Amino acid sequence: MKIGIISFAHMHAYSYANALINQDDVEIAGIYDSNHERGKEASSQFNTDFHQSIDDLLATDIEAVVVTSENIYHREHVTAAAKAKKHILCEKPIATTIEDANAMIEICEENGVLLQTAFPVRFSSAILRAKSIIEEGELGDILAIKGTNRGTNPGGWFNDKELSGGGAVIDHTVHVVDVMRWILKSEVTEVYAEIDHLISEKPIDDSGILTMEFDNGLFATLDCSWSRNDAYPTWGDVTLEIVGTEGTLSVDAFAQKIDIYSNESGVNWSFWGDDMNDHLVADFVEAVRENRAPSITGEDGLKAVEVALKAYESSEKKEPVHL
Repeated sequence: MKIGIISFAHMHAYSYANALINQDDVEIAGIYDSNHERGKEASSQFNTDFHQSIDDLLATDIEAVVVTSENIYHREHVTAAAKAKKHILCEKPIATTIEDANAMIEICEENGVLLQTAFPVRFSSAILRAKSIIEEGELGDILAIKGTNRGTNPGGWFNDKELSGGGAVIDHTVHVVDVMRWILKSEVTEVYAEIDHLISEKPIDDSGILTMEFDNGLFATLDCSWSRNDAYPTWGDVTLEIVGTEGTLSVDAFAQKIDIYSNESGVNWSFWGDDMNDHLVADFVEAVRENRAPSITGEDGLKAVEVALKAYESSEKKEPVHL
């Protein structure tokens, strides 16, 4: 299978490219990036062709693309790929507005191509085990969940709202909301949020606390911040505290690691666990090969980003907002 990559603006592009290399009978058959220098470096690194325009890439015989451009360009790039009849794995958040997300879903349906949202946390062993425990009824009725997704400020275009759509809240909310929806098989009906700029040099939201109510009466809280210092890994703090009538469950999606404490370099992680990105990409490749619906759909991406966008609205209004 030949797959192209549209932009290396997002750091996850490198993870997905390495995951593609790990798949049997899969080839990175071309790269397009509006930043030609970055794109040429990536094409050299992954031993493939660099295309000067997205149309040139999409005119080749690739079957699918991975879209990892700046958030604001997701709609443009997904639309172009869909019209070229290429299947799509799109980085989260799927879009920066509900209108764009809906348009992306519709254009993919009209052209008969798959649209999968990149939510690798669903493939964490800890998350999968937690889902199984809940489905088996070991915790009884679920009453509440406390979640976190914290890390460092990624810098660059993530701090430019015109390109990112927002800061920590849109960046970190979507992962955990998707996991909560998936595990609970329930939808968020109301969100209340307090959001602020407290830490970062750039004027972007870096701190947020969300309280969400689901349609089954359960409520959840989420700390979605860029509150860690520079020595902390940018990506690696997804936790859930799940409270049920028959017990509680603590989940850490990134606990498969060794903490290394060094006088020279501070605290470092030696991660030995399963690679969620590998599993995500393998699932996408399998869906394309089998021509089946992706396990994580465009609608899943829409539902997750809707909560983040409503959180911003709630923070501005200083009151709960209904979805």
